[in-house]
Amino acid sequence: MQTLDTRAAATAEARPAGPDLAAIKARQQATWASGDFGVIGTTLQIVGESLCEAVDLAAGETVLDVAAGNGNASLAAARRFAVVTSTDYVPALLEQGRARAAGDRLAIAFREADAENLPFPDASFDVALSTFGVMFAPDQERCAAELARVVRRGGRIGLASWTPEGFLGELFRVVGAFVPPPAGLRSPMQWGTESRLAELFGDRAAAIRCERRHFMFRYRSAEHWIEVFRNWYGPTHKAFAALDAARQRELHDALVALLGRWNRAGRASLVVPGEYLEVVVIRA
Repeated sequence: MQTLDTRAAATAEARPAGPDLAAIKARQQATWASGDFGVIGTTLQIVGESLCEAVDLAAGETVLDVAAGNGNASLAAARRFAVVTSTDYVPALLEQGRARAAGDRLAIAFREADAENLPFPDASFDVALSTFGVMFAPDQERCAAELARVVRRGGRIGLASWTPEGFLGELFRVVGAFVPPPAGLRSPMQWGTESRLAELFGDRAAAIRCERRHFMFRYRSAEHWIEVFRNWYGPTHKAFAALDAARQRELHDALVALLGRWNRAGRASLVVPGEYLEVVVIRA
């Protein structure tokens, strides 16, 4: 006859193990360190500028840019005379942000940090920002909790996240058909949905304001876009590298078809609208 303790132990053994978040994070870090995200990142600068306006950033406010990449939101905040700390877990991207800040003569502090374990005391900042950064952290709940923890009550959390319905959502589905994402993880695109944000921030948020916006990918052609993203954007760079030559051609053709469906410029060029959710969370 089983006791309560032995039944509980048997149930625990039968329950499937969750994903190994530490191993997944290590692979993700290697992915974002591959290629050179800065080549892509510099084209996204307008998103950081818009996000700083959305949070109504004031000169002198303390700002933390989380998963900052090569520093788009950091630069935008510093241009508005905020006191900015830029963080990422890829040192090479921080170095690129540092070089950009020096070129623009902007005072920004740079620090290597994990979005799921921010090395700052509670309520350290007036504002936390992330443009297409924290959405890719494997532990979504912990990442949201950390963002809320380091922002003071009444402060703001500003996020820009790709939506599942938009071009990037479809891109990741196409790539995932060739190189499946880790099992057991929620899609990063869920950060681009109002319902998931309400779940993630819960009673830590006094209010959540969302607006759907579009970043326009402007390239010479579909082939040009694929060349840039295959060489420099970590997820597509790694996907191509994981495939043999025949599957690489199939992925290439699938991306050409995807870009063709979204292209607004006809045959003359490539203009693809990338929908994202611009979010302002007021800290409760």
